[in-house]
Amino acid sequence: MVILADDLGYGDLGAYGQKLITTPRIDRIAAEGLRFTDAYSAAAVCAPSRAALLTGLHTGHAAVRANPSGGGQGSLGAGDTTFAEVLRARGYRTGLFGKWGFGPEAADQPSHPAARGFEEFYGYIDHGHAHEYYPSYLWHNGAKETVPAGTFAPDAIAERALAFIDTHAAGADPFLLFLAPNLPHAPSEIPDVGAYAAQSWTQANKAHAAQISHLDAQVGAVVDRLEALGIAERTVLLIASDNGPHEEGGVNPDLFDANGPLRGYKRNLYEGGVRVPLIAWAPGRIAAGTTSSRPTPLYDVLPTLADLAGGAPAPSDIDGLSAARVLTGRADLAPLHDHLYWYRDEQGVTSRANTQDGGRAKQVAEAIRKDRWKAVRFAPARDRNVPDAQWAFELYDLTTDVAEKHDVAAANPSVVSSLTALLRASWADTYVRRPWGLTAVADASAGTVTTTVSNGTARPWADVRAGLPVPAGWTATATTPATAASLAPGEALTTTWRVTAPSTTAALLTAQATTSSDVRFTAPTRYAPLPAPPTRDGYLSDLPWVSATNGWGPVEIDRSNGKQAAGDGTPIAFGGVTYAKGLGVHAPSEIVYHLGGRASRFTALVGIDDFSTKQSSAGATRAIVRGDGRTLHTTATLTGAGGPARIDLDVTGVRLLHLVVEDANARTSYDHTSWAQPWVTVV
Repeated sequence: MVILADDLGYGDLGAYGQKLITTPRIDRIAAEGLRFTDAYSAAAVCAPSRAALLTGLHTGHAAVRANPSGGGQGSLGAGDTTFAEVLRARGYRTGLFGKWGFGPEAADQPSHPAARGFEEFYGYIDHGHAHEYYPSYLWHNGAKETVPAGTFAPDAIAERALAFIDTHAAGADPFLLFLAPNLPHAPSEIPDVGAYAAQSWTQANKAHAAQISHLDAQVGAVVDRLEALGIAERTVLLIASDNGPHEEGGVNPDLFDANGPLRGYKRNLYEGGVRVPLIAWAPGRIAAGTTSSRPTPLYDVLPTLADLAGGAPAPSDIDGLSAARVLTGRADLAPLHDHLYWYRDEQGVTSRANTQDGGRAKQVAEAIRKDRWKAVRFAPARDRNVPDAQWAFELYDLTTDVAEKHDVAAANPSVVSSLTALLRASWADTYVRRPWGLTAVADASAGTVTTTVSNGTARPWADVRAGLPVPAGWTATATTPATAASLAPGEALTTTWRVTAPSTTAALLTAQATTSSDVRFTAPTRYAPLPAPPTRDGYLSDLPWVSATNGWGPVEIDRSNGKQAAGDGTPIAFGGVTYAKGLGVHAPSEIVYHLGGRASRFTALVGIDDFSTKQSSAGATRAIVRGDGRTLHTTATLTGAGGPARIDLDVTGVRLLHLVVEDANARTSYDHTSWAQPWVTVV
């Protein structure tokens, strides 16, 4: 189990020196387990910190390296393997409850928790949505679920987490719970400030303290449930925070000494912004009352969980190192990091953090810890590629100056030089991942599904077997090998399956793969058999398409207004002449139709329609018609002023017809384009 608090400072718990806020349950857990003194978040704000925690990559390599700031929130991709995916491959049931924080806020996409290894999810997808303690909805798996008015979301989330424990405690499979409440993130909202009501503090500070105590009670409830169900002795619990303490919404972290003896707050790369509490508890496995000073970043969680799960197949290209031996009392055998790395590109500014940064809160910053040395450096603006001489470099000796009060860079030029080289080496503009696990790609146009089992670990896999179960009445026949005696690290087994279906009804197929070491993967892919080809002359807009992708909004059938959903708007018009039939798209777009070799001609008018032209004359596109991958026609640049282009093509023998629209002037804002009267003549 991993419990991740939101903006809980190093000094916010009694176990780490807190005096004003009571946290008796977590303090007891710390006393009964292991307390890390030198644990670190991977970033000073939540989104990059959480991405690193999940994927085992520091912020020089991770897919998400900054909080959202006007350009949309960061997303995880299909190649961003999480610790949930790694444990799923070992047979674990997995659940996430609370804050996800990666976009888009939609189901059935690679950045959704379900696509990243979590079987059950209840909480917030969107980063900003997670700032609402009384939301109107929360996500449950792939759908929004209405929340009754007045519901305090952390309580609803905690109840679902306890139910997940109840469901899986007696099951045959082990399970992973990731509980990520948004406590004590701003705003300081809570149903009752409880024991802090009589304090002379501001309401924001009372509520903030109550949020931390509420978090403490929720952690206690989890432990109580484990003990009541008799599974505490076979459970490992990790408790941590995503970054240092916040000062938002009127909260005063200095009142609570929230960063303890450390300098800095959330958003700072000084110790107070990135050193966090980390507690490990496992009765009978972890010795009570122990501490560890091993520098342990939270990107160590993935390999640590993999080890604890009995050798789950962790990717080999991660930055994390397993701390499992620290937990089991053999810290001397645990691998140590050569150095720890942090990157900061943050546009949010708070006063205390900005003061600590010397007014440089919006400047790109990096930090590194190597042995006794901690360095923080600031670029002159937001460009990290400026020469090293333009960075402001600070150096601290943590053995004598944990508060980072004394910059000793001038006295240690060789250290500055070596750490600068490490800072540069720790960054990759694009970090290319080694393929890991199982993928499945359906290609209905070819009548195939391609599965690939990729060994992205450091160990060979023996007796690798791939399979593709299909519904009754379907067939899936491997046309290339579906087994391999072994796969060395970096090798892959790719299998092409010829698929036949009794109808055109789509189905969700789930590919499978196993190895002799009890590693098993699944990969879903939706297979939609080709629609029937046309049997008589008619409009393409009356036929079902094989696939349709559009640069903005849905493809509009027989309508074209560029703004509303399919079926709305006015008929297509070019130069005042209207057409009742057609397709409205927005570049870049591609619509594919199955002609099955039965058509002889394709005719249409294509251009930027009157609706878009009235909005602006800036639109410019290019239309392309392809048949079975071969380009049949490319128009000149289309503009509203130039009118539509007439298409009249021989498509004899063409099986798949692709209608493509591309942007022609690197400005897609007014590129709404229509295919009017798209007609096929059948042989």
